[in-house]
Amino acid sequence: MRVKVRFAAALARLAAAPQLTLDLPDGATVGQLLDRLAGEQPELAPALGAALPVRAGSHVAHDDALADGDEVALLIPVAGGS
Repeated sequence: MRVKVRFAAALARLAAAPQLTLDLPDGATVGQLLDRLAGEQPELAPALGAALPVRAGSHVAHDDALADGDEVALLIPVAGGS
């Protein structure tokens, strides 16, 4: 199956491209997607632990299964404000 991955600001600067398409085995999970990214792009690995995976506008857990054609955005949480 093919899954698109979009990287938010800080991650996009570390990634080879701001958006990737990966071929994953059927039934792959978000965690497996992150493991694959860490293996293929080691410069991303330290930041992936803090990344929030979002699919269709909702946060997804690492054990959630992906489907062909899914798009996962990886966001870095930001704190601040008053």
